[in-house]
This record gives sequence, structure tokens and C-alpha cells, in this order.
Amino acid sequence: MRCPFCGHEDTQVKDSRPTDDNASIRRRRLCPGCGSRFTTFERVQLRELIIVKKSGGRVPFDRDKLLRSVLIATRKRPVEPERVDRMISGIVRRLESLGESEIPSSVVGEMVMEGLASLDPVAYVRFASVYRNFREARDFEQFIGGLSGGGDGKP
Repeated sequence: MRCPFCGHEDTQVKDSRPTDDNASIRRRRLCPGCGSRFTTFERVQLRELIIVKKSGGRVPFDRDKLLRSVLIATRKRPVEPERVDRMISGIVRRLESLGESEIPSSVVGEMVMEGLASLDPVAYVRFASVYRNFREARDFEQFIGGLSGGGDGKP
């Protein structure tokens, strides 16, 4: 593991332990080059996932990018970070269990929508506004009307 401070190629593991949810390993590391300490997390990756964008482009799946988008949707909302992390871990497990190495971005988007719907209604609408590309207030009205009317919320 490369040191994030000085770039030294080899760091020493000083302590390893499972995280609270046993989904990853937390490692405390020491850089012999500069003496800095830092923490890394290891997760099991069953297969390399490729996300197929709407434009047809292909990019490697990035768990951190998914987490960032959910954190933006839940910003300033009463949602515990542990619940967000569990939701992201659940989505990753579902994606890996699909058995496909290439997954359309729409599948990921729908999984995030499902997760946010059960996590926080405001975060759900925030994410939907970007994911569904709302352009005007009417789009929000239709989406919210679909939520309260028992529909699927699709504008």
C-alpha cells in the first residue's frame, strides 16, 4: 500500500480488525518513510463490475462515487451514516449477485431510488430530481403527486 503522504511504496500494517458490520477489514498502517499513520479499509470484491452509461460509455464501478451521490442526497437530513453505508453495501452485494459484469447505469439508479425511498423521503426526491433530470417545477409536482397518489413517482 502506497503512503498517501509521501508516496513511499511499502507501508507496514500495525493493526487489523473487522469493522462493526463485519463487511470489511480496518487496517492501521505506518509508513517507514515519513512515519505517518493512516487507516485503510478492505472489502471483498466478487467480480469487477463495469457500469454502462446511457451514452454507451463504460466505466468501472466506483463504490465511493455511489456513496458520494447518496451523501449529497442525504445532506442535512436526519440519516445516520451507518444506515447509508449499509444501504450502499446492500446495493453492491445485489449488483455483484446479478451475475453480470456489465450493468446499465439505470439498474444502479433504480436500486439507489429504492434504498433512498426507505431511508428518507426528502433524500429520495433530491436524488430523483437529478436522476430523472427534472427541468421545471411541474416535474417535481408530477413526481410528488405520484408519491402521494400511490404511483411510482415517474414524471
